[in-house]
Amino acid sequence: MSRIAISTAHAPAAIGPYSQAIRSDGLLFCSGQLGLDPATGDLVAGDVAAQAGQALRNLSAVLETAGLTFADVVKTTIFLADVADFATVNGVYRGFVTDPPPARSTVAVAALPKGGLVEIEAIARLAL
Repeated sequence: MSRIAISTAHAPAAIGPYSQAIRSDGLLFCSGQLGLDPATGDLVAGDVAAQAGQALRNLSAVLETAGLTFADVVKTTIFLADVADFATVNGVYRGFVTDPPPARSTVAVAALPKGGLVEIEAIARLAL
């Protein structure tokens, strides 16, 4: 089993001992992305919709570095600091995923790094 790290400056650098993504055995495992500005490492200004949009753009940058798009994503997990933001994040998310949308889990958590409101991770299939 090979493990190849994927990294891009177009998404925030890891804020801990992890890779932005790992390519292994036909799959790409993308670490969770917060709504961080890649240039500053700070959360983008605004509400959960702004942070969700940035998190998805960050995730898109990681996918693109691996030669993939959201059309290749088979599973996502969304972590919300407040489950009341579910509908708002769904509205933003809908604009990024393709039909059929990937399988997904959404979990409310006590807190996210850097005080984030939303974090999104993905698993994508590599082209055969």
